[in-house]
Amino acid sequence: MTSLSFLRNLAQRAVLSIYLFVMLAFGVAAHEIDPGIADVSVGMTDVEIQLELSLESILAELDLAASTETTGADGEEEYNRLRALAPDELEAELELRWANLSERIIIEVAGTQVVPELVSAEIPEIGDFELARTSVLTMMAMLPEGDDPVQFGWAALYGDLVVRQANGGDDAYSAFLIDGALSEPLPRGEIVTEGSGAVFLRYIFVGFDHIIPKGLDHILFVLGLFFFALKVRPIISQVTAFTVAHTITLALASLDIVTVPGSVVEPLIALSIVYVGVENILGWGNLRNRTALVFGFGLLHGLGFASVLEDFGLGSHFIAGLLGFNVGVEVGQLAVILAAFLIVGLWFGKKDWYRPMIAVPASAVIAAIGLYWSIERVFF
Repeated sequence: MTSLSFLRNLAQRAVLSIYLFVMLAFGVAAHEIDPGIADVSVGMTDVEIQLELSLESILAELDLAASTETTGADGEEEYNRLRALAPDELEAELELRWANLSERIIIEVAGTQVVPELVSAEIPEIGDFELARTSVLTMMAMLPEGDDPVQFGWAALYGDLVVRQANGGDDAYSAFLIDGALSEPLPRGEIVTEGSGAVFLRYIFVGFDHIIPKGLDHILFVLGLFFFALKVRPIISQVTAFTVAHTITLALASLDIVTVPGSVVEPLIALSIVYVGVENILGWGNLRNRTALVFGFGLLHGLGFASVLEDFGLGSHFIAGLLGFNVGVEVGQLAVILAAFLIVGLWFGKKDWYRPMIAVPASAVIAAIGLYWSIERVFF
């Protein structure tokens, strides 16, 4: 085997590996849960929580974690079954499984977990089956004697969680928790306030997390920018345009100045991935037109990011949270580009066969996945 043939096979295997990895990720993304929102009120002797969540998603994931024998179906089938239940039927399912579910709602005092009791469940009527319905659970737990502060969270299994300290005004503590993390210690009978600096730093990690590992569509779009041209100026121009654009619409949408349904935004984001992949293959764009196009697509992606921030309750710290989130997003995007450069560009970027053997096949995979998502988000 010649050295050229060896490198060609290596490149083909690399592209195939990327394809298989992303297709495997479809299964993970299919069960992604929208963030729950918990308003927590800590008294001297008890704690009360109002928790907004997609109850069907939580119960479906709970059954998957407990045992496949409890559902007899995969998570999506179980979610659809629960989604079709009337409110009283779904509440009966909740009460039946509350003992297990409550153990995964973490109320921790001095290293000891306190299990909450379910006070009430507000479950709306079925409505549009294609849209998740938001239920509100009210729960309460008695605290052990003493004045040790309280931390709150839930199992990583349930996805992300927004925690807001109730009745604390604009400066009260709020946090976006990922991977089963707990809130900061909340003193009994007191409102925790935070400075803008602390909020800014915390939301850097939130923004990064929504690119790596959760933002598969944004990762593919950024890779599409990378494979357009392996030079500093095209990459910097596109990333800068994308950053400015999604910052604008993220701010406007988060402030409810611009509102576009996710059912419209998400398919368009997928189609933007298709377009950059196809344009890479055909070599249509010059740098000026490409940068303008990426700016337009960035406006779409900013609307997609907005759903992350809209329920955070940042109050007077909105600007700090918004800026921190954007910084985290940019760090995540640059990390994707750096990884692509170290894995592909550094070794093969100057080869004559880089474009036909790596950039074009990789762009074809990106476009194909974007097309798959476009169809899925419109019709399924």
